[in-house]
Amino acid sequence: MSKKHASANRRSLSEVHGTVGIPYQKSIFRRLLAISGPAFLVSVGYMDPGNWATDLAAGSSFNYALIWVLLMSNLMAILLQSLAFRLGIVRGLDLAQACRLEYPRWAALSLYALCEIAISACDLAEVIGSAIALQLLFGLPLLWGVCLTAMDAFALLFLNSFGIRKIEAVIIGLISIVAAGVIVEVFLAGPEWGSVAHGFLPNLPNAAALYIAIGMLGATVMPHNLYLHSSLVQTRRIGDSSGEKGQAIRLNTTDSTMALNIAFVVNAAILVMAAATFYRHGHFEVAEIQDAYRLLAPLLGTTIAPIAFAIALLASGQSSTITGTLAGQIVMEGFLNLRFPPWIRRVITRLLAIIPSVLTILFMGERGTGWLLVLSQVVLSLQLPFAIIPLIHFVSDREKMGEFVIRPAVIALAWIATLIIVALNLKLVVDTLGAWIANAGRYTVWLELTLVPVVGIIGLLLVYITVKPWLARLLLGPADVRLGVHRPAADLEQAFHQLASRAPFRKVAVALDFSGRDAEVFRETLRVLGDQRPEIALMHVTESAPARFMGKDAGDFESNRDSARLQTYAESLRAAGFAVSTFIGHGKPVTELTRLITDFDADLVVLGAHGHRFWLDLLFGSTADKLRHQIKASVLVVGQGSAIESR
Repeated sequence: MSKKHASANRRSLSEVHGTVGIPYQKSIFRRLLAISGPAFLVSVGYMDPGNWATDLAAGSSFNYALIWVLLMSNLMAILLQSLAFRLGIVRGLDLAQACRLEYPRWAALSLYALCEIAISACDLAEVIGSAIALQLLFGLPLLWGVCLTAMDAFALLFLNSFGIRKIEAVIIGLISIVAAGVIVEVFLAGPEWGSVAHGFLPNLPNAAALYIAIGMLGATVMPHNLYLHSSLVQTRRIGDSSGEKGQAIRLNTTDSTMALNIAFVVNAAILVMAAATFYRHGHFEVAEIQDAYRLLAPLLGTTIAPIAFAIALLASGQSSTITGTLAGQIVMEGFLNLRFPPWIRRVITRLLAIIPSVLTILFMGERGTGWLLVLSQVVLSLQLPFAIIPLIHFVSDREKMGEFVIRPAVIALAWIATLIIVALNLKLVVDTLGAWIANAGRYTVWLELTLVPVVGIIGLLLVYITVKPWLARLLLGPADVRLGVHRPAADLEQAFHQLASRAPFRKVAVALDFSGRDAEVFRETLRVLGDQRPEIALMHVTESAPARFMGKDAGDFESNRDSARLQTYAESLRAAGFAVSTFIGHGKPVTELTRLITDFDADLVVLGAHGHRFWLDLLFGSTADKLRHQIKASVLVVGQGSAIESR
């Protein structure tokens, strides 16, 4: 289904989609060279200024004790990024598109909101990191530097005109600068390698170490990178055959492993440098990047160290801002199926980062930027489960992935990684909320009435996105309805042979939801009508994001496809002698069906019962029960125990 489905939906990053060919018949080196690029763009997110802040805090406060967190996070990142690019290669969908099509609108929009918060947190780290680097190199006031970063909103627009390969080349160049800078730092610091090796043994000295560890996890395994990678692999012309897709997966695995291991080396080098330089000399509270810069020269006895440090930091911030912009574009287009001009998207994202940065500097001073950097990474970690859990569901679905479904061992490892992340986040949330409430004084009640319900609602959302795919497969069986490809059109021939009793109806509205029960709906309709030939109106409500926001002007794939399907049904009914018209509504089913039925002036309305009971009604909603209270016509609900209700 992947190519067909990909072409049917708006392509991810459409301006560069499929623009790089893969020479499958050439040498392995040529193929790997053609594939390489997306993983390096993704790896930038693992080396951004937020990582610098958490790595410096970990090294200066706990020596080498938390280097194992970096290793664990990197292994998780390699695993999860492999799932992300597998989704993009096999199904031709990025993670945001898959979430939009799999989950109901309210859930998809909730995931989108959380993802936007995470991207803003990531961009916050890039803004602050770049501003700090400008201050260290040129003495620019931090507030000015933060405002100046708004100008790089147009950097990606300039690079876009040269194509994705040029963007990848620029990013790889910036990564090289970052790597060279931190290697110089480690060489000058002279760490104790025996103690470094001991740091790979899991150990959490105290609660503060847990907070830093979660920040390191959020800084390393970044949620927006999963959306980004699933889209970037589609910039390659992968091919339709299983062999070509299999090759693309293997080549991307190699590329991703190399790129993320480079990111691990960079992060480990920053932590090692901080431990060897600051912890060794008794500076245990160096979470501020500015402090690290000022201490490097006197502690290491050279002016090269702080300059290399600042240049690497600036390169890190600028490379991260490019990939952050791409991730924001992917998430907005994927979840909402709407496109804004790239410069608008960039300005919005940058403003969401600049505003809290400016407020922090104004009210907390420059000393508050380090705290804000670490907090931004903790926010990213809290968002992780909301990206990881849907991803695992998608790539472990054999019906959708076919022969490329992940193996049971990989599924187990992915869920173990997810449980670790969720458990760490849960402990952090409980401990933090408890501390806030304990120290709130007279504001305790307000915290309990605001934060506690919000945390509870977010927790319920996490439970929902976890169990919903399992329940859908368990209770409803295999279905492809939400993924944009409805079940095959019902065979109306048998229904036409079941004409039965005469019914005195003048106009009949048949509401279809394309859930696989269409044949039963037509069969029961024709049985009731007998040999009568009233005017029939076939109705369907499209619930896609464009339809919801733009109504009849949406013109998206789903609306067009649904209209074509109604026409197919109408032609069959016309061949049987009926006068048939078709109507497509957009948005909320009950509201739109009420309007269409009233305008048509139907005296009989036929619709199918989805067969849900209490729990599935909570999941999917109930149209029939609400609709019958809004219209005057008789209603025939087709399902178990079908009946006509006179109104």
